[in-house]
Amino acid sequence: MSGSVATRYAEWIVSHSRLVVVLILLLTAVVAAGAAVGDPEDGGIGQFETDSEETDALEEIEATYGTDDAIVAQVVVRDEGGDVLTRESLLEGLRLQRAVREDEALNATLDEQGFVGLENVVGTAAVYEDRTEAGAEPPETGAPTLEEQITALESRSDEEVEALLADVLDPERDAGQQGQSAGAGERADPYEFLPTDYEPGETTADARITFVFQVDSSGPEEEPRDAYDAQVELADRVDERFDDAFVFGQGITDEASSNAVGDSFAIITPVALVLVLGVLAVTYRDVVDVLIGLVGIGVVMAWLAGVQGWLEIPSSQLLIAVPFLLIGLSIDYALHVVMRYRETRAGELEGVAAPKPTASATANGGPVGPRAGMTVGLAGVVLALGAATVSTGVGFLSNVVSPLGAVRDFAVLSAGGILATFVAFAVFVPALKVEVDEFLESRFDRDRAKRPFGSGPSATGRALSRLVAIPQRLPLAVILAALLLAAGGAYGATGIDTEFNQADFLPEDAPGWAKSLPGPLAPDTYTIRDDAAYLGDNFAERGEGSRTQILIRGPVTDPDALAAMDEADSAVGEDDTVVVGPDGEAAIEGPPSVVREVAAENESVAAAVAERDTDGDGLPDEDVAGVYDALFDADADRAGDVLYRTDEGAYESARLLVTVRGDAPAQTVADDSRDVAATVERAGPVTAIATGGPVTTAVVQDALLETLVQAFAITLVVILVFLTALYWVRHRALSLGAVTLAPVVIALAWLLGTMALLDLPFNSETAVITSLAIGLGVDYSIHVGERFVDERERRPTLEAVLAATITGTGGALLGSAATTAAGFGVLALALAPPLQRFGLVTGLSIVFAFVACLTVLPCLLVVRERLLARVG
Repeated sequence: MSGSVATRYAEWIVSHSRLVVVLILLLTAVVAAGAAVGDPEDGGIGQFETDSEETDALEEIEATYGTDDAIVAQVVVRDEGGDVLTRESLLEGLRLQRAVREDEALNATLDEQGFVGLENVVGTAAVYEDRTEAGAEPPETGAPTLEEQITALESRSDEEVEALLADVLDPERDAGQQGQSAGAGERADPYEFLPTDYEPGETTADARITFVFQVDSSGPEEEPRDAYDAQVELADRVDERFDDAFVFGQGITDEASSNAVGDSFAIITPVALVLVLGVLAVTYRDVVDVLIGLVGIGVVMAWLAGVQGWLEIPSSQLLIAVPFLLIGLSIDYALHVVMRYRETRAGELEGVAAPKPTASATANGGPVGPRAGMTVGLAGVVLALGAATVSTGVGFLSNVVSPLGAVRDFAVLSAGGILATFVAFAVFVPALKVEVDEFLESRFDRDRAKRPFGSGPSATGRALSRLVAIPQRLPLAVILAALLLAAGGAYGATGIDTEFNQADFLPEDAPGWAKSLPGPLAPDTYTIRDDAAYLGDNFAERGEGSRTQILIRGPVTDPDALAAMDEADSAVGEDDTVVVGPDGEAAIEGPPSVVREVAAENESVAAAVAERDTDGDGLPDEDVAGVYDALFDADADRAGDVLYRTDEGAYESARLLVTVRGDAPAQTVADDSRDVAATVERAGPVTAIATGGPVTTAVVQDALLETLVQAFAITLVVILVFLTALYWVRHRALSLGAVTLAPVVIALAWLLGTMALLDLPFNSETAVITSLAIGLGVDYSIHVGERFVDERERRPTLEAVLAATITGTGGALLGSAATTAAGFGVLALALAPPLQRFGLVTGLSIVFAFVACLTVLPCLLVVRERLLARVG
């Protein structure tokens, strides 16, 4: 867009200001209707469409193995320094189960297993003991009811319960007897309900865990809301019955995260409002201009909601950042438009031939009236706004190559919002301001000609004026220092933590000052993060993220293949994420463990194994298929968990189920699981591949990092080409594009180095920081570069050009950076760690972009001018 086109554009907007305001309001109403028409559902950061051998293996498992659709919650009862295996504690656990079963709504969410815990194992053993004394054979009398378990324990003294407990936890007791103690159909090892540091045979423990297996009537693609709500209700009941206990499950974490976000915004919103309005008041020093800016932000927010509705973009935690981004960009655009307008009306733009104002327009309006002032001011800034819109939009749209659905949605929605920001502040606000200022000046005799921020004898003006000397005296020193810091930042970036840890997303408890806030501002107490850590440190978990799987293909009936699977636990080290039970065995379930367990309970399987076991290890050394057939005959469900048999009776694959720490980083879990798979492959004639939730999460995170590099390269190349073409068309200058982009890259390197110093991870919510830093940085850089070139054409000396650029555009940038950094920075007060990290990193990116654009860029422009002068 040439200067003449920019002028004609501004003249049309100003001369048709009333029509423009009406049309934009009507268009806004149409776009905003999408918020009511569309029905975006909640989405997650884990949505992805990556092709990998791990996801292929998981799809094969889901298609060939009977999947457990139960939702699992975990009830942990603990007593640090005490004992949770007392008669009263076990009875209280059973009474809790009875109360839940008696609640129709809660009971509807439990599957056939329902509650499974040590209290059930001991209660069942007590019932069987009573039946044996009465002359009945326990296995033939059916599984004890919950009421029978409670009655049996109530009838015993503390000493009798302890003796029964010693029998149940006897390490010499074989698996078959333990299975009977657990009850028919429940193949529970009593040790799995006790901490990993429990000493087998002891009758005391400071914690125990009970698993709650749930079902939900929701479809496979829907969130099991009833089951999750039941977990929250269960947590309340657990708190009522035990002094120190907690419930952990997806419903609990979702509830805590949702409440933490709500509490965070209850704290953040007033703080952000005060900060932003305070900075705007100082920057504008005019209530009317602040209100006009807020109206423009309202238009942008209406477009944002409408675009999300029309495109049916699902809500996700990542999208919380988009309104903050657009508010910051809106303030930036508004300040540039208003401050250039003020400069024009105050007559501070040298060499600008403003249109002759009409008498009505100039009444009490200073040297230049509202319409003439806006025509010149908007013409001078609209090109920079347009270039910033394109480059910032490209910066965000580059994320459409991401494998994460939520990141792609973030890219599209951000780009739509950035376009809305241009419409609001390069079209609507200029027209609205002309109408408002003209109305106030003509009707109420109010002088609307204000001094631009950063100019004149103000403290801000003096501070900005001091910066003018730096690029004149020390340009090379500043550039060298900036490059050295950037090199250090780039080196530090190689050490940024890139592991995806689900525990990093759990809310933290509020600091003391926040809890002292009055009434509705005071946040709840959040222990979910500590609970997750305790669970991971002390127990083998169940549910999402607690298991990986090893898919084994090839001749799985080969004796060497079975032996290789039996050696899988040899790959588990002391510090690995694979859980090791109190008996010292890795928690890996597969054909070897199932064969041994079923053989201990079933005579026919035991006989089949004995006939084929030549070395006494409890596994067949020949005719493995015959043992597998006997296994399916004895217990098809358990066999089907670890072996896939076709309708023709052939065995095509096997799988190992590996219990891992749920709070461990996904990449570490994936590496340890791959070690297990590699051990199986090396020892047997089969192929083995690690898969499952944590492994595929790690694959997604790795793919995310790879695509970020691609997005970063695409962004830089596209913006560089765009800026080079723009400056060539306007000024016949090929190097200006690279010069304008250089401080943005330098600021990004500073940011990455700071993230490394602050130990901020590079994960799903900070993954978009490169495009955000480039987008906002290019916006600032374009304004400075365009102003410098514009002033160079009409001012006689380089000093005058720098002064006009730094004090004029620098003032608007300072106001914009301060408000945007404040708006994002207050997110560091959030209780939700993703919001904290995003706010802190984004605030830093804004500060670094501002510093680079007002120090490094002027120095680069000065060096470029001197080189051109020398060449010329």
